Amino acid sequence: MSTEVRADRPAAPGGEAPYAIEMRHIRKAWPGVVANDDVNLTIRKGEIHALVGENGAGKSTLMNILYGLLKPDAGEILINGQHAHISGPRDAIVRGIGMVHQHFMLIPVFTVGENIVLGREPVENGDFYDRSEVDTRIRALSDEYGLHINPDARTGDLPVGLQQRVEILKVLYRGADILILDEPTGVLTPQETHDLFAVLRGLVRGGKTIIFITHKLKEVLEISDQVTVLRRGKVIGTVRTKDTNEEEIARMMVGREVLLRVDKAPAKPGAAALRVEHLTVNTEQGLPAVRDVSLELYAGEILGVAGVEGNGQSELVAALAGMLKPRSGRIWIGDRDVTEEGARHTRHAGLAHIPEDRRGAGLILSFSIAENTIFGHQRDAAFALRGMVLRLHEIYAWARRLIKQFDVRTPSEETPARALSGGNQQKVIVAREMATQPKVLLASQPTRGVDIGAIEFIHRRIVEQRDAGAAILLVSAELDEIRSLSDRIAVMYEGKIASIEPPDVPEERLGLLMTGGGGRQTHPAAS
Repeated sequence: MSTEVRADRPAAPGGEAPYAIEMRHIRKAWPGVVANDDVNLTIRKGEIHALVGENGAGKSTLMNILYGLLKPDAGEILINGQHAHISGPRDAIVRGIGMVHQHFMLIPVFTVGENIVLGREPVENGDFYDRSEVDTRIRALSDEYGLHINPDARTGDLPVGLQQRVEILKVLYRGADILILDEPTGVLTPQETHDLFAVLRGLVRGGKTIIFITHKLKEVLEISDQVTVLRRGKVIGTVRTKDTNEEEIARMMVGREVLLRVDKAPAKPGAAALRVEHLTVNTEQGLPAVRDVSLELYAGEILGVAGVEGNGQSELVAALAGMLKPRSGRIWIGDRDVTEEGARHTRHAGLAHIPEDRRGAGLILSFSIAENTIFGHQRDAAFALRGMVLRLHEIYAWARRLIKQFDVRTPSEETPARALSGGNQQKVIVAREMATQPKVLLASQPTRGVDIGAIEFIHRRIVEQRDAGAAILLVSAELDEIRSLSDRIAVMYEGKIASIEPPDVPEERLGLLMTGGGGRQTHPAAS
């Protein structure tokens, strides 16, 4: 077991190159919230330094201060040993800091080259865009750091792994020596993650320094040299990655022991609870999304759906939940054909739905927790007289029971949903959907954006639902989540079920199936 190293250790000794970054006694607060509380962080030159912590721990605030998006209330920043006043991103860029955000900031209709040089376009004869100079510069950067990509490719046509290369090249083009990567593997396949890590190692060999923000502890152990843990706005410690493990990092993040692996007995499947036959679904824009899908989901099992986002998973779930009308095919819940029925009737047939977008589709943020706990059942006799007059006493009692049962951290059931952390917002949705004891539970990205403690809790509840006889369709971009929870795994590719696999299928095979097949594919732009 490693020994924690305080992040406010003294400056580099004489003769040693200065740290790339020193953030000293950083404080940032808003009314009622202290995001960073006397934070000290040092990053050595030429290392990959992971920054981890639960939701609300202060990671993003700290990095937004470093990049100039926020101004600290107190503290100082040194870059390469020199005091730096960073009042905005322009100051950060001038000092060699670049940030690759979790959600890419690219213009899809522009070429790779146009996106990279946007705002800093080289010109010839004083007026004209110098395409030759752009190609020369980008190809030189690509060759130097192993980020091979065609500058003339249309950005919107690229897979997410190559779009991420464009984002990295964009900050390198602007002269970044220090790169901040915010959840860089969130939408990548295993192969794309492997390729990204190869790129990051190449950047470090070339003298770059990388701050890697993530919640995936396996990736922390694989790619970083050191890891700093924040909890409730404070630095808990900095440890050498080679001297630690997942369990210790999780304990530092949460403040207690965390069960990192799902503990479940073998499934005991029963009768088919959900049947889908030859289902075809278009997007809301009329484009094909789900193509002739047939499957059966049994009571007492978890069927995981793996796939690169955008391959029909969202439309499949929307159709099953009665939110999107199929173009053709049939859907049964038990013996009831619900193909033509909307979301309300589908719910009353025994289906519950944890949506992938909790803020857009799962909650009304301005409404109270109590009000959010009855959505979909607000006309039921338990909550309304004659389906019209709300029974507030019963609704509040119901909400208090769910708050206690699902460990929602809130002062009151009357608290607006927007006042909760992301993890507690997700718990409200999970509580509402599971409390009805559904026959079928659609769990779409159930732990997206929540911290490790909430992930542990939600996983345990999903297994409990399975063991109580529910049939669960789990859609997740996290392959570890799919593999640890699922009893069977369906892989979707281009709107079709490419394969049904056992839960112990190797991650590499899943990755190949998710990208279309039996061999590793290379996009034409990556050349």
